[in-house]
Amino acid sequence: MRIEELESDVLMFVGDEVESVATAFVDGGDVLLVDSLGSVQDAAWLRDVLCIQMGKTVRMIAATHFMSDHIAGASLFPDALLMAHRHHRHAFLSQNRRVDAFYREPQLVFDNMAIRWGRHELLLLHNPGKTMDHVSVDVPSADLACVGDNIVGNIVYLSKADPALLRAAIGRIRQFGRSRIVGGHMGIFDAPVLDNALHYLARLRDAVMHVRAHPDTSEAVHRIATIRIEDCLAPSVEPSPFERQWHANNLEAIVAQSIFALDASLMLREQVA
Repeated sequence: MRIEELESDVLMFVGDEVESVATAFVDGGDVLLVDSLGSVQDAAWLRDVLCIQMGKTVRMIAATHFMSDHIAGASLFPDALLMAHRHHRHAFLSQNRRVDAFYREPQLVFDNMAIRWGRHELLLLHNPGKTMDHVSVDVPSADLACVGDNIVGNIVYLSKADPALLRAAIGRIRQFGRSRIVGGHMGIFDAPVLDNALHYLARLRDAVMHVRAHPDTSEAVHRIATIRIEDCLAPSVEPSPFERQWHANNLEAIVAQSIFALDASLMLREQVA
């Protein structure tokens, strides 16, 4: 677990469980959290640092999306106002590893919203990509955006997502023009991480489409399973162990969920026409 000071009044916490990220915006003695980590143990550490060591009070929690690995701390701050997009239940029910004990009914649901917190204005903007409830939090005064799981480091995670929605979501984040990007996992990145994620998505799609364009389905599963992350990454990007693991998860999801099969079908139909 680690803490990084992004501004004098903005702290980033990265937990041990799937390197989930929470970002704390501090206004005097009060804190607004964006996400709340991925396990009870990590969230308890977050509470200890903020409330015991620093003497702060968490007043509000804004969820970038309502999946268990990002809302574990919601129940540990029962007096904090919990905010989520109005499609939060759709995301919670659609996840692969749902933890019902982490679910807490939000007191405030929204589509888009602006919050003034200390010297910062947080723009909570509906940006469906990885999930239908995804929210990007644009913070112009800190030159950063919290983007949840619309990126995973220099790659994306495809499970249960529409790749076209992911591509569009990253494109909207690019339009914010922020130089610092806080992901849902791993930590903070420079702005080129968005281009890297788009590059990965495009190259992975090309590789899968190449496999699906050939009718020998008996070899398709093996060929997809052997797509190397190095062949999908942007030039000069070295994969981290975390990115390698989630690339492997992508390959499993592509087979299990027939991801890019529609794209391949449409491509073949155009070729025949």
